[in-house]
Amino acid sequence: MVGATTLRVLLQRDGCLTLPGVYDGISARVAASIGFEALYMTGYGVVASALGVADAGTATFTEMLDRVRCIAGATSIPFIADGDTGYGGLLNVDRTVRGYAAAGASGIQLEDQEFPKKCGHTEFRRVIPADDAVAKIRVAVDARPSRDFFIVARTDARYAEGMDAALRRAEGFLNAGADVLFVESPESLEELRRVAETFKGATLLANMVEGGRTPYLSTSELAAMGFKIALYPGSGFLTAAGALQLVYRNLRTAGIGTGSEAPMMPFADMNTLMGFPAVHAFEKRYGRADS
Repeated sequence: MVGATTLRVLLQRDGCLTLPGVYDGISARVAASIGFEALYMTGYGVVASALGVADAGTATFTEMLDRVRCIAGATSIPFIADGDTGYGGLLNVDRTVRGYAAAGASGIQLEDQEFPKKCGHTEFRRVIPADDAVAKIRVAVDARPSRDFFIVARTDARYAEGMDAALRRAEGFLNAGADVLFVESPESLEELRRVAETFKGATLLANMVEGGRTPYLSTSELAAMGFKIALYPGSGFLTAAGALQLVYRNLRTAGIGTGSEAPMMPFADMNTLMGFPAVHAFEKRYGRADS
């Protein structure tokens, strides 16, 4: 488990912790190099980058677990990983939590959607019965290796059943032992404030998606409301996709990779980011530098 104690310490500080969405080794290394102290493995980004399909319940436990291992291997920074619905029933939740912890995550996000689940800012989301959702969180809490592994309990009931139902579910999650409450996609500032006021003293997470259903706020604005974690899961992959469009279009029309409006990291800097200096040092140490 990577940096779990550090994550708990970070959340004891004043203010709101900013978690950028990462989805592969490059994004994790870039975020770490910028100075972020913790990360979030975004399910949408993982599914899009690894499978090239919509975040609509298509990824399996083993596919997501592989990406947890990838991000844990790319950086020592603590991260919370999207665990979707736990990939099945209660026994699956138990296996998922244990697997994510063993693979190097510092916490897992679990949600109460029916399977197949969908991205939290899209249409046609349905939730399982509240008692079943609470049981999943209780199993997750019991399955984790220690209290330093965070259980983030998410409800999508705001969209499916309304804000009152979402708040009741969040209270059930809190009573079941969840470390972090995540009411997905409040649709106004008033609803965000209501979440914060209802659960004063609890560790609350807000999900900021560019173009999503929730008002888009800064970390400082969310901190003023009482939120402790601000997710920005799409900022990275939306920007990466936009940059790819620019550079690939330029390559297609002009026949060269440079010259587009997309920012391009120098090749030497990329080599440093990905750890080539350590590779070269290893080869020199073992006499393989000329091979």
